[in-house]
Amino acid sequence: MDSRALIAYGTYFGATADTAREIAKILGEDGFSVKVVDLKEEDVKDISSYDLVVIGSGMRMGNWTAEAEGFLRKFQNSFGGKKVALFISSLIPIEEKMGKSGQVSRTRKIGLEDKIAKYHLEPVSAGAFGGVVNYNKLGFMMRKAMEMGYKSQLQKYGFNEIQPDVYDLHDWENIRSWAKELAQKARG
Repeated sequence: MDSRALIAYGTYFGATADTAREIAKILGEDGFSVKVVDLKEEDVKDISSYDLVVIGSGMRMGNWTAEAEGFLRKFQNSFGGKKVALFISSLIPIEEKMGKSGQVSRTRKIGLEDKIAKYHLEPVSAGAFGGVVNYNKLGFMMRKAMEMGYKSQLQKYGFNEIQPDVYDLHDWENIRSWAKELAQKARG
């Protein structure tokens, strides 16, 4: 019988949705029966039938989406006996290229380590991936700050502008590799 996996995510600009679908594809190829849920559109009532629960969130100003945070809060006492994994979509790829190791560490701490501690989780895996920078959806002040801090660097380091002022920071091979490892850990 196939193992059942739930991937529940919250997203700001759609990057976490793309990552969740890619993880689902890899888990599916490994024999998992996978349900992917956008927490903004569907309220998960029960996780008891899943062997693996993966929770993902976009990061914005150090915060998870309200929906993903709410999912963790709602089910924090239901994760026992399940394999659990977390992932975030963030600016980590450009920050790594820029040599901002302190910021990378801070993002991992706030986005993953603090959530693990807060909700008393024992995840089999926790991943930090690139997301999407969409200048068109930022408020004026945030857009200006992001343009000053990152826009020229995004171009310099070759991140793809997929639409005007929208940059894709996904590293699909990294995401696939993480998902393959997750499948193995979830079966162990």
